[in-house]
Amino acid sequence: MSYNVDPEKLISGEYIVHKKVGIGQFVSLKEEVPEGGKSPQKYVYLRYADGMAKLPAKQARRLLYRYFRPGESVKRYPALSKLNDRSQWEKRRTEGSLDAQRRVVKMIDVYIRRLKQKRPVYSKDVPAMSKFAGKFPYTPTPDQIKAFLDVERDLTDAETPMDRLICGDVGFGKTEVAMRAIFYAVSAKKQVMVLAPTTVLAKQHHESIKERFANFPDIKVALLSRFQNNVDRRAVIAGINDGVVNIAVGTHSLLGNNIQYENVGLLVVDEEQRFGVAQKEKISTLKTTVDILTLSATPIPRTLHMALSGFRDASLMTTPPPERRPIKTHVCVYSQDMVKDAIKAELDRRGQVFYVVPRIQGNMESTEKKLKLLVPGVQVSIAHGKKCATELEATMTKFTEKGTSILLCTNIIESGLDIPTVNTIIVENVQMFGLAQIYQLRGRVGRADKVAHAYMLHPPKDFLSSDALERLSALEDCCALGQGFQLAERDMAIRGIGSIFGEKQSGEFSKVGVDLYAEMLFEAISKVNSAQYHSLPQLEYEDVQVKRHMWISILSSMQWEAVTDSAEEAAKKGIKDLVRFTEKLRSERGKEPPPLEALLKTIYAKRMAADLGIHHIQTRGKQITMLTNMNADAFQVLHCSMASPPLKSSLSFSNGRLELHSLVELPSEFQLERLFQCLAELRRGLASFLTYR
Repeated sequence: MSYNVDPEKLISGEYIVHKKVGIGQFVSLKEEVPEGGKSPQKYVYLRYADGMAKLPAKQARRLLYRYFRPGESVKRYPALSKLNDRSQWEKRRTEGSLDAQRRVVKMIDVYIRRLKQKRPVYSKDVPAMSKFAGKFPYTPTPDQIKAFLDVERDLTDAETPMDRLICGDVGFGKTEVAMRAIFYAVSAKKQVMVLAPTTVLAKQHHESIKERFANFPDIKVALLSRFQNNVDRRAVIAGINDGVVNIAVGTHSLLGNNIQYENVGLLVVDEEQRFGVAQKEKISTLKTTVDILTLSATPIPRTLHMALSGFRDASLMTTPPPERRPIKTHVCVYSQDMVKDAIKAELDRRGQVFYVVPRIQGNMESTEKKLKLLVPGVQVSIAHGKKCATELEATMTKFTEKGTSILLCTNIIESGLDIPTVNTIIVENVQMFGLAQIYQLRGRVGRADKVAHAYMLHPPKDFLSSDALERLSALEDCCALGQGFQLAERDMAIRGIGSIFGEKQSGEFSKVGVDLYAEMLFEAISKVNSAQYHSLPQLEYEDVQVKRHMWISILSSMQWEAVTDSAEEAAKKGIKDLVRFTEKLRSERGKEPPPLEALLKTIYAKRMAADLGIHHIQTRGKQITMLTNMNADAFQVLHCSMASPPLKSSLSFSNGRLELHSLVELPSEFQLERLFQCLAELRRGLASFLTYR
């Protein structure tokens, strides 16, 4: 997948990243006749910290990337790179690549830990399952049947915890797949968590599950949401902690530290892309211990890629139910006459309308007045996330019961809300929404047997960015039922790495730009797919032989013996424990004297050597020799991760021997510092390895 930018779409002043040179600013695209040529060619002009660069447009297409994510609000602009000094850029690019590899290894680690986990298989002999399945009021589609079987095999055949993505368009029956998985879990006396991104959707799931399990009075279903008062919340939490509640439905509050599940076996996550980074991390930690079923109509691209690359299993539901009709999508310039006609047409057939605006402030009141002028006598309800819980619940209940005809709202309705009487949705300023959001909003209509309409209204196209136009084009192209996966791929291509992690620009992203980082990430993933990730045998701290007295006198060692003994105990646990010990020591005693600093550096060197699989360190004249079990491929990966050119050029490898050369014989303290820096540089490359002891 390519994240390179088309120079034709760049705007003057936009920040770009040249893969070999670094961060620059786009100035212009000009047609010029090259020296000695006859026909004009296009050239891209870029500004750098120490001058201007000119390169052919064809070359620019291969080497240029956007620095910022499309539509991102910019708070801090990056420093421009230098044309005549690329060392800083090389260092940043190496750090970005290592961070991408670190993320991928973390994914693999979760995957491997999950594979190592064992849990008893669920019984296939669940007599009540046929009774439960028989209560499903529709004829399952072929894809739905396959998804049922996939989940059943995960639970009843495999001892490894399930991690399955159910990707199906809105109204394609994903919820029923989850219902049957839930039934298997509660039949095995396991607790189930059903996690939804909004309180409105959580309430709807709670009602659906209660209705579906109504014939099984022994199964207790409870809702935990901000709509409840403190007394009810405490009662639900107590029921979950005691194991009285079999199925707990709620928002991210279900992941709170005050909830200790008695016997949780299954986690169902609806629309994972709507959760924040912290919640996703919490979900990720659960993945190694419980069965996970994720439901999504437009999976986040990271989830999509993991599903396609084998990190998680996926069941695709692309066959629409027989009664489901495509939604007629109208992508057009805003006009009051069109809004009026669309609303009146829906009200004339006794239906209801969603009217969606991108922001709360400055939009809601003026839009409400406008709607009442366009359609006199119409009843309008207002819903948004900043309303108090009781007021929002009352608004949604009144609209669901047809007390009002139009729900004026933000994208609070985008996830899973199911009201069959609503078959027209009007989205104002659609260019301000993400592609996945637009798709989800459109899916809120078309749940009945009537033809549904989705009006996606935008300003004249002259006022739209190229990325906004691409999003609208993708939406028009993916109008057919069941195209959530195709849409996610388009979303990944348009929005770049921001859509993968859902994080603000920070850390390694800001060093190389989001799109070049994306390419690094997918290169790292492709190495996994082609078995290019190497394993590195790590050693215990005690297994490394290094003569401390090569650098420190015996007298100094004895003088600081109590401190070094404590430092070595910390080092045996790992580098983080050793760092914590050093920080605590400095906070209590201040900066250590040179003899103690040398002793601590020796302990650090031994700890880092153990992490790198180096079992012996010795000095001889101008060189330091390290003996290791790593192979040449592993050394090459570590060597490439080094950011210091002098150290990198001084280090060689042959037949299990690492040799760090010096031009002259160094004093012992400089020799120790050089070894310390070399090991620290090599250790940066551990992100590329699956390490084991």
